[in-house]
Amino acid sequence: MFLRTESLSQFIKLYPVVSALVIIHAVVFILTSLPGSIGDSTMSFMIGANFLISAGEWWRLVTPIFAHADLWHVLFNTFSLVLFAPALERIAGHVQFTVIYLLTGIIANLVTWLIHPPMYLSVGASGAIFGLFGVYAAILFIFKERAPAELRQIMLPLLIISVIMTFFTPNVNITAHLAGLAAGFFIGLFVFNSRKN
Repeated sequence: MFLRTESLSQFIKLYPVVSALVIIHAVVFILTSLPGSIGDSTMSFMIGANFLISAGEWWRLVTPIFAHADLWHVLFNTFSLVLFAPALERIAGHVQFTVIYLLTGIIANLVTWLIHPPMYLSVGASGAIFGLFGVYAAILFIFKERAPAELRQIMLPLLIISVIMTFFTPNVNITAHLAGLAAGFFIGLFVFNSRKN
């Protein structure tokens, strides 16, 4: 379920949305890393700045999902995406997966805007990635012992560890992680409850 054995061409064909997200991560990171005004302007346009959201720049609830602070940040989130998102794209379907990913990321950024002070800044896909974890948690909750063994053995410990690490890792948007996780769980209940029987 989470073991990737596909070739690159197979991966792109089977998981076009995840593949597109990986490319977007790479392109945006390159653009924001360019020296001079191009890099600075791109990051300034995409960053989740609470005071600018309050001023009406609502796109900043979406764009932070695709921007990252540094190389380690983008590599970690992209690796998590490649490892854990394909199974959900296969289960939910391409369109539904896209909606889940974007909606949980937007909710994570929305809660960040509502809770944190005006000068708070944030970027990163981790709110949406935690949203995927939340969907997996909903699947485990709904199907219980009928859920795939790999999901129970890998995802449940990973969920627990990820939540714990959120509170001990510096410079992490704890709000986005928890809001994304909760949003994913409730969205997952809505989406997969009808498939229970």
